[in-house]
Amino acid sequence: MKYQNPVIPGYNPDPSICRVGEDYYLATSSFEYFPGVPIYHSRDLVNWEQIGYALSRKSQLPLDNCKPSGGIYAPTLRYHDGRFYMVTTNVSNMGNFYVWTEDPAGEWSEPIPVAQGGIDPSLFFDEDGKVYFTSNQSIDNQFCITTSQIDIKTGRLLTKPRKVWGGTGGRNPEAPHLYKIGGKYYLMIAEGGTELGHMETIARSDSPYGPFESCPHNPILSQRDHPLNILQATGHGDLVQAHDGSWWMVFLGYRLSRNAFHHLGRETFLAPVTWDADGWPHVYGDGQIHTTMEAELLPQKPFAPDPVRDDFDGQRLALPWNYLRNPNLADYDLNTGRKSAIGLRCGEKNLYDWASPSFIGRRQQHWDCEATTLLDFEPLAEGEEAGFTTFYQPRYHYEIAVTLRDGRRKLIVRRTSTDMSYIAFEAEIDKGPILLGVKADKLNYTFVYGRPGGEMQKACVASTQPISTEATTMSFTGTFFGLYATANGARSCNKAYFEWFDYKPL
Repeated sequence: MKYQNPVIPGYNPDPSICRVGEDYYLATSSFEYFPGVPIYHSRDLVNWEQIGYALSRKSQLPLDNCKPSGGIYAPTLRYHDGRFYMVTTNVSNMGNFYVWTEDPAGEWSEPIPVAQGGIDPSLFFDEDGKVYFTSNQSIDNQFCITTSQIDIKTGRLLTKPRKVWGGTGGRNPEAPHLYKIGGKYYLMIAEGGTELGHMETIARSDSPYGPFESCPHNPILSQRDHPLNILQATGHGDLVQAHDGSWWMVFLGYRLSRNAFHHLGRETFLAPVTWDADGWPHVYGDGQIHTTMEAELLPQKPFAPDPVRDDFDGQRLALPWNYLRNPNLADYDLNTGRKSAIGLRCGEKNLYDWASPSFIGRRQQHWDCEATTLLDFEPLAEGEEAGFTTFYQPRYHYEIAVTLRDGRRKLIVRRTSTDMSYIAFEAEIDKGPILLGVKADKLNYTFVYGRPGGEMQKACVASTQPISTEATTMSFTGTFFGLYATANGARSCNKAYFEWFDYKPL
């Protein structure tokens, strides 16, 4: 049977998985976006539906002054004795902590801090009731994996962090996960950095503290020797045993759009795992992953894609939408008095600021897709603008927008990359609602506009490459399709109304 990778497309890195009966739950990183740590559910490991977020309140996720690609790093999701636990690092504020819940689609607890440094923390619940906290730390100026026993009720360390493994020699040993399989403790980690040299390695021991014996065929997962494969940088995995006894790994990777560039971000992939007679795992045979995979699968449910249209007619935003950092909710109006619409106030902050502008965005999940919105906005002062953006970072984004320039209502397309920002298209337009959007493919964004009921017109074309990960600095996220409004430094009460938003894979 065949299935398609990635199983969760678009920016969804650092996946961690757990099983409860015949249900599978998965969490991914979220960095500077709010709410944080999206939670997904599946019954077949292939089709995933987002059911909520682990961090939905500012008290759980303070992101003030969070730099791009700061905030929430890799989570680990575990289930034990009726509770789900999600442990992660807020590198911008709180350090390592965990939250828990009995309903992964509902609200999660307040954070419980853990005074063990490093990043990429993981929890392991042993059969004797002991709980181990494992992370990546620097000891004596060398990165390694450390483990402590903790009190799961309070987060208090019961033992000092102990160095347990330094990996196989790849840089940045990180993302540790500890398992007990067949009476042995297995420690699986990522090495090589989360770029083209990324890989997954594993070791085993008779004790959670080691010494750990390295797998003789490490790395068990890597694309580093397959440069012609469009799928690269596989690693940062997590193992799960399905209810039918089969084994699987979820892990991150990315798809190259051109040469060595990618812009959708690191995505979630799936591969089958087998165990040899010596008790070592093999990932899809030789550890090379493809976008089309052959595997014996659990029965797949009929796939129900995300709704094409969001009419903004609920009391809260649909789950795919995110804010940048902690939003000022007074800037957002879902009760506009219209049949459907969301109102965004033209705030002082804009897309260039390390702040929380009036912005909502959802992940671009497909190279080939269309996204369109209907905007009703009348700028009242110079600098007020609202529109649609393909957003990667404050210094890397494009937008098609309505604004006031030289006293006239204008439609503009702006390109921003590194320290260069310029107007690539400008046209005077009459008052009234206007359609704005983009038609995307692997290499280009074609920005379009039009009047309701009329034909769409092309404004201009922009390459995907300048807002790809490799063109940015220290980027761990991916491209968002967003709606925004700003007064560009001024104070304004004017609002932009977005009547609906369409997202359509092609």
